[in-house]
Amino acid sequence: MGELRAGARIGTWLVCGIAGLAILYMVGAFAFGGAGWITAPFRGEAEERERTVGSGAFRLTTYEEFFDLCEAVQNAEGTILALQQERESASEARRAQIDQSVTALRATRIESVNDYNTKAAQEHRAPFRDKDLPYRLDADAEKTTCTA
Repeated sequence: MGELRAGARIGTWLVCGIAGLAILYMVGAFAFGGAGWITAPFRGEAEERERTVGSGAFRLTTYEEFFDLCEAVQNAEGTILALQQERESASEARRAQIDQSVTALRATRIESVNDYNTKAAQEHRAPFRDKDLPYRLDADAEKTTCTA
């Protein structure tokens, strides 16, 4: 009977040990997996921010992009002005061509202004707009100034 009791005691310890390991595994899986699941949104946002805003290439490209967009607006304005001056001494056929070109350039200018304003309003791009560049461009203005 002593051996039977000893065997039962060993079996009980064995079952309790296996159950304890299973419980410990579940608690560990929840603690580490649960913590990872709870912090996933924060970690994902931080990683995304580091990949884009923290990237030197992103910073430089965005900084230059504002200048490029403002320059595109100024280029369209300059071309419109040159065409309007040419129109005064142009033939009737050439005037029709100039009118079409001016209309297309005005549309292109408005697109560039809207693109600039949209990007200037984006939270992750706005910090990289040069302080001398305007906060917003005016689509109705005849002349755009890109530096203060």
